[in-house]
Amino acid sequence: MSRFQVVSGKGGTGKTTVAAALALALATEGKRTLLVEVEGRQGIAQLFETESLPYEERKIAVAPGGGEVFALAIDPELALLDYLQMFYKLGGAGRALKKLGAIDFATTVAPGLRDVLLTGKACEAVRRKDKSGRFVYDHVVMDAPPTGRVTRFLNVNDEVAGLAKIGPIHHQAQAVMRVLKSPQTAVHLVTLLEEMPVQETADGITELRAAGLPVGRIIVNLVRPQLLDDDSLALVRGQGRIARTAVAKSLAGAGLGGARKGGNAERLVDPLLAQAAEYAERHALEHAQRAVLADLGLPLGELPLLAGGMDLAGLYRLATDLRKQDTDLRKQDAV
Repeated sequence: MSRFQVVSGKGGTGKTTVAAALALALATEGKRTLLVEVEGRQGIAQLFETESLPYEERKIAVAPGGGEVFALAIDPELALLDYLQMFYKLGGAGRALKKLGAIDFATTVAPGLRDVLLTGKACEAVRRKDKSGRFVYDHVVMDAPPTGRVTRFLNVNDEVAGLAKIGPIHHQAQAVMRVLKSPQTAVHLVTLLEEMPVQETADGITELRAAGLPVGRIIVNLVRPQLLDDDSLALVRGQGRIARTAVAKSLAGAGLGGARKGGNAERLVDPLLAQAAEYAERHALEHAQRAVLADLGLPLGELPLLAGGMDLAGLYRLATDLRKQDTDLRKQDAV
């Protein structure tokens, strides 16, 4: 399994939630996972119901089996200070530059440098080892920018080409790309069963592959439960007198009055059939989008829409679902 897992998706698909659930799932069985945020929204802190994350690696959760989830919100300015200290030993001079606004100026004027710093910090965590030579983290999960920007964000080698042909910045970008384009990395895309997110997912996969970046799996989020079986859906789509009669008899059998014309059960038929027709239409659209995703040729996972909304307990439930799907996927690969 890849050690660096990048999670992207169209805005509104719940990519941050999926990234957090994935970090929890990977930490199961005593593993150590680092969850990285790069957009400065503090979405991870909100999901884990903790205070805002500082620019340091902090433990935020314990997974089933004793594993640990750490989190890091990367600040581009502070990452640049780290960079200046690492390669140029500026120390206090770097802090002085920050006070003068030079760092903010540099990361604004040269956005490619900002991406190098953000991805570089995450890749450093992927490569980091302790004194015994073991990796500090078993897995690093990044909550990456949305699908429309993720390829450019990850392809820092192209971004930095206009900044430096040689020197530390160039070498840093090269080191980052060696991680990002290796089997250590997988870029997962989160989507919904809706036309626009599915199309953006397909476009994102094409862009990632063209850039030589390794695509992992597609995760369909917020999947609604199936409320009607195939026979009921066929009946609803047929409608007409047969559907009306069948629904009226079912209501009467449930004690909601007789099925005679004008009775209580009969008066409920039209509103129920209207709701059922709306559900059948949405079900057909979702079925069509699921077929489009299947044609993309990538492993496909699904996470349910939680009726009670998202809270910490819900996050652990999604982590369990991801863990089970990963186990099932491995079994399929072994066959």
